[in-house]
Amino acid sequence: MSNNQFLTPTKAARGLGSAKSGTVHHIRQRVSALALIFLVPWFVFSVIRAIQGGEATAADWVSQPVPAILLILTAGAAIYHMRLGMQVVIEDYIAKSGTRAALLILNSFACIALFAIVALSVLKLWIGAAA
Repeated sequence: MSNNQFLTPTKAARGLGSAKSGTVHHIRQRVSALALIFLVPWFVFSVIRAIQGGEATAADWVSQPVPAILLILTAGAAIYHMRLGMQVVIEDYIAKSGTRAALLILNSFACIALFAIVALSVLKLWIGAAA
């Protein structure tokens, strides 16, 4: 039995079969979701406690190494998970290949920019407190 048995004649002629990347994408999305299961409750609880103490308390909290590292990890996992999810939406619902490619590139750049902003903000508070 060949792999082409599940392809319509048109798809076989155009080479539009499986891209063979679904499993890797699925695993990456599940791993990032697993990380978020632990990081998001910590994040919500910690941010609420830090905000209740006022701006100075929140800045002091972020300037400590463990919260700063966990904040960057939480942002990284959340943004990566978001990027993967948006990639699926774009690939599934945008029909024009040029528009799809442009949106996939924009999705990647927007996520990189968002992570850079978050990471630099946390690092500024963390390193700025040590200086």
